[in-house]
Amino acid sequence: MSDAPSLLNDARFLAHRHVEGTDRIRFVRLDRAGHAAVPFITDEYLGNPEVAGELPIETCLAQRDAGRTGLLFHSGFCGSTMVVRALDRAGVAMGLSEPMLLNDVVGYRRRGAQPAAVARLADVSLRLLSRPFAPDEAVVIKPSNVINPLAPLLVAVRPSARAVFLHAPLEDFLVSVARKGLACRLWARELLAGYLHEGAVQLGFSADDYFRQSDLQVAAVGWLAQQQIFARLARQLGPDRLITIDTTRLLDDPAASLGAMARHYGLMLDRAAIAHIVAGPVFTRHSKSQSAFSGETRKADYAAARLAYADEIAKVCVWAERVARQADVPLVLPNPLQTA
Repeated sequence: MSDAPSLLNDARFLAHRHVEGTDRIRFVRLDRAGHAAVPFITDEYLGNPEVAGELPIETCLAQRDAGRTGLLFHSGFCGSTMVVRALDRAGVAMGLSEPMLLNDVVGYRRRGAQPAAVARLADVSLRLLSRPFAPDEAVVIKPSNVINPLAPLLVAVRPSARAVFLHAPLEDFLVSVARKGLACRLWARELLAGYLHEGAVQLGFSADDYFRQSDLQVAAVGWLAQQQIFARLARQLGPDRLITIDTTRLLDDPAASLGAMARHYGLMLDRAAIAHIVAGPVFTRHSKSQSAFSGETRKADYAAARLAYADEIAKVCVWAERVARQADVPLVLPNPLQTA
């Protein structure tokens, strides 16, 4: 086991889990190459990483906080893994994709932890995850979208952090759920169940209403809940702290979009560096399967799925837009990314 100074000062010791019974943070050994080898730094992909040690939360909070943080919130099915990999450049920024420690914050709250204890865990989690791998590097953290109801808490405990909300348009989100089959339809129900537990769905439905909705209606409710969360947060924070962008715009002009996100996060990436990234494997390989990928490939895949599920998707889109109007949820979010 490594000593406390090493665990706290060396980013190669990833703050991985909250050990709830003892209120300690568990660190595992994961170097930069280890991060690059997996799409998400979750137990599913890491397997059984080497445990380097555990420290009490009080010890972690006493450590000086020197990290620069960017937060990349996302709706799912929107290219967020691709973006966090694109911004992961040695000497510029380290990208963390869906750290388990932030999922533990959600679980801790759902199991009934007091708000102050949840905020304390969120604070220490972001402090530890924001440790740079090299001097002057920032850290861009992409949480899982299960944490979206807690986005206001994360930006509150990290007041210097700038955030982006990357989201799929409604129809694309529904196409993704439909084309990925039963497992994804179940995922959409699990996501909504979590949001309901957090009290994050304020669309005028009763609890019984969700049992009467189809899979794609449930998916649309989850999408609308995320729009509601980030519309409110974007207005509250303003464009200096939170900007929004949808996948269509990202893929139509990846260089301009990525460059604007880098500037928002304060990352030193010039036009040549951005052009190199966009021409490289991050934008030409699928972030999870590593198969050949392009914006045109994605459009073709989605066009085929739209054709297969056209009637269901069209009806749910009309229904969701009506729900959005009644609940005053904007389909176009405030603080859109500015590329000029």
